[in-house]
Amino acid sequence: MKLKWTSKALSDLARLYEFLAPINRTAAARAVQTLTKAPAILRTNPRIGRQLPQFEPREIRRILADHYEIRYEIQNETIYVLRLWHTKENR
Repeated sequence: MKLKWTSKALSDLARLYEFLAPINRTAAARAVQTLTKAPAILRTNPRIGRQLPQFEPREIRRILADHYEIRYEIQNETIYVLRLWHTKENR
């Protein structure tokens, strides 16, 4: 399966980095690295994440990577990374 990042997911990634970097640049880089690597497992196990029934009939699921939630959608042979945020954020 192909893995594609939406512009909103990329914006979330940049926002998280910009929030963390002034406090701890190393932690910010580590968080970005974790978040960019985590969805790779979806290529071979796309349904590993918990499905979110409130979005049906779309197949939107979520996985956790450290303290971050990553939401993604499966469409045919493509997985779209939709959004991501820290689990302590009020979402």
